[in-house]
Amino acid sequence: MENESLKTLKEIKSLMEKSTRFISLSGISGISAGIVALIGCFILFLNYSEFIFAIPSYYKEIPENDNRFNSFLLFIWIDAILMLVFAIGSAIFFTTLRAKKNKQAIWDHTVKNLLINMFIPLAPGGIFCLILFFQHQFYLIPAVSILFYGLALINAGKYTLNEIKYLGLSEIIIGLFASIFWEYGFIFWAFGFGIMHIIYGSIMYFKYEKA
Repeated sequence: MENESLKTLKEIKSLMEKSTRFISLSGISGISAGIVALIGCFILFLNYSEFIFAIPSYYKEIPENDNRFNSFLLFIWIDAILMLVFAIGSAIFFTTLRAKKNKQAIWDHTVKNLLINMFIPLAPGGIFCLILFFQHQFYLIPAVSILFYGLALINAGKYTLNEIKYLGLSEIIIGLFASIFWEYGFIFWAFGFGIMHIIYGSIMYFKYEKA
């Protein structure tokens, strides 16, 4: 009798979670996003390391018609867009598979609330990064992007699994360190968006998906 009551309570809890929180986030998508971020960083480092670790005053001395620098700016855009497309694509693909397995809708009011709450800090953060980019304040972009991303995760965390909040808090801490030690911003960025996503995805996979 007691076992049946516990089973009933667990079923009720599961139904409540499904109605208020999106619990089908895929750990594999997190791992994929982290790997893509590391590959993008590695390619950027191999081709343009002299710009990545340059001091702020260095950019002011570069002529506007410098072909090497202009190719660096173009490469950043292409690299960032490709990383974003692959990361979002893998997230949608693997999360959809897990949602079907959990018999949970991939698009409902919970998912809408999650995305809206994530977008609120993410949008101004993205605009701020663009402003810094066009002003050639590249050394601040890693810290700003990591900080706003962390805030977005924490803000969206109330509509999904708690691990998202912990990832968000970790990103904020990394972003703060990146703002202090800005000369290593690229390394912090690779760690925050690459390594941390792989760690988060692995925890999610072994905790919720591997059975």
